[in-house]
Amino acid sequence: MPVDIEKFAKHLRNHALRDHHGQGKCGEYVRKALQAGGAHFNEFSPPRYGKLYRLTLERLGFHEITVDDPDKFNFIRGDVMVMEPHTGSIAGHVAGYDGKDWISDFVQTDFWAGPAYRSQKPRPAYAVYRY
Repeated sequence: MPVDIEKFAKHLRNHALRDHHGQGKCGEYVRKALQAGGAHFNEFSPPRYGKLYRLTLERLGFHEITVDDPDKFNFIRGDVMVMEPHTGSIAGHVAGYDGKDWISDFVQTDFWAGPAYRSQKPRPAYAVYRY
């Protein structure tokens, strides 16, 4: 079944925590938004950690796009990023773009999910998927 990107983005926005701080539930919030958009996980389980969402997104019909510099790239509503963990973390991150902001379990200030991702040199590897 196709994913309705409008419903996905609206669900992200309407259910995000409002304090610009996540609770480590990015995978859960993105999964619920995908389901609100019509995604079904009947034949496979969605991953627990954000860093593991690549195959899940591909199974749902998303494809990876090339983003050389996320700070200068023009993302579109429905894009989803998957990021490797920063030093000291194991989970990584996943977030969707609603046309204005990157959102996971919170509304992010930018592509990078927080200070640990933003300040790490080099920054953690990432992939961006488009439906």
